[in-house]
Amino acid sequence: MFWGSLHVLRDSNHFIVETQVNLSVPAKDRLVFALDVSGRKKAEEYVRLLGDTVGCFKVGLELFVKEGPDILKVVRDNSSASIFLDLKLHDIPATVNAALRAASTYEVRFITVHAGDGESILKTAAEVSETGIQVLAVTVLTSLSESELSRLGYRDGLSLNQLVLDRAGMAQKSGCAGVVCSGEEVADIKKSYGPNFKAVVPGIRPSWGAVKVDDQSRIVTPKDAISRGADLIVVGRPIRDTNDPAGAARKIIEEIESTAMSS
Repeated sequence: MFWGSLHVLRDSNHFIVETQVNLSVPAKDRLVFALDVSGRKKAEEYVRLLGDTVGCFKVGLELFVKEGPDILKVVRDNSSASIFLDLKLHDIPATVNAALRAASTYEVRFITVHAGDGESILKTAAEVSETGIQVLAVTVLTSLSESELSRLGYRDGLSLNQLVLDRAGMAQKSGCAGVVCSGEEVADIKKSYGPNFKAVVPGIRPSWGAVKVDDQSRIVTPKDAISRGADLIVVGRPIRDTNDPAGAARKIIEEIESTAMSS
């Protein structure tokens, strides 16, 4: 696995630590399409349409609750892509452990747990590592902005970046494969915890793909996310809400490839 050295860029507000791209991973395999749709029929349409284009499909709460584990079979039967089960598990450690083991029987590659309740829950990642499932800790939701921290009861002076880094460190120490974070924190996570600790970045908004109603606060372009060290980027609406989803996905993959070539 090859990673280039760290270097520093500056935008109008702050310094950004940027990493060179991991060239051993094909661009296609870095793109996760979010199957944030209401039911099986629409999900199957997207899987068939994008199954040879994207490297992974993310199944989230809405679709999993609506269709149950059968929706994972739809992905497996209609594509060669891997599965990212984004349930953000949040319960007592024994229950999370059991849920992770149950999920591993469905040939899921990634699954998420919340990082906010400490090491006891995150350590379930190490406890199930022999199943092959990779546990990702959700640091702070990308819909959360800096201004909301104090209203949520966090201590004065705590920055969003520091909260994410603290939770990422706890996740790595506990045995998680990586974290879910925004593109604003990914370079610092790679710098602090190394290239082998995965960073998965949602909140991706291509410069050419406007989202009319957006609940994401911390967003970046595909190029920014990859150049800062993201291993995977999760894209939903910018692909789903176009007239040509496959074309939009290919355009993002080309952006990933061009970022790698320029690194």
